[in-house]
Amino acid sequence: MIIRIDQKSNEPLYLQLRSQIIASIAQGTLEPGDALPSVRSLASDLGINLHTVNKAYAVLRDEGYVVMRGRSGAYVADPADHGPAQTEAGLARMDEALFALALEYRAHGGPQEEFVARAAAQAERAYKEER
Repeated sequence: MIIRIDQKSNEPLYLQLRSQIIASIAQGTLEPGDALPSVRSLASDLGINLHTVNKAYAVLRDEGYVVMRGRSGAYVADPADHGPAQTEAGLARMDEALFALALEYRAHGGPQEEFVARAAAQAERAYKEER
């Protein structure tokens, strides 16, 4: 797993980490049960504060992507282990994010059909690795 941090980005560092780890899981680079680097080692490798990495791992844990095993560290969660409530909460969060994107697109004058087409193209892009 290669993580690149953009210090000049407006996106907070912990969200950059979160997004890249989720992408690695989605693309199969990280699989259920794989260990993530320790907070200290990843912070050191990236040259960032260890609290930033800790926050990213906590968010990933709260969202169900990662499980924490005490002093053993963080591991990629198995989607099959997610309970229905956690899955529903995750889907509701994603629905809200999609809704916010749709509103943003509409506010910029974009028509609904074009938003749906663009969303479909990005879904195709995200799932192309599975085929």
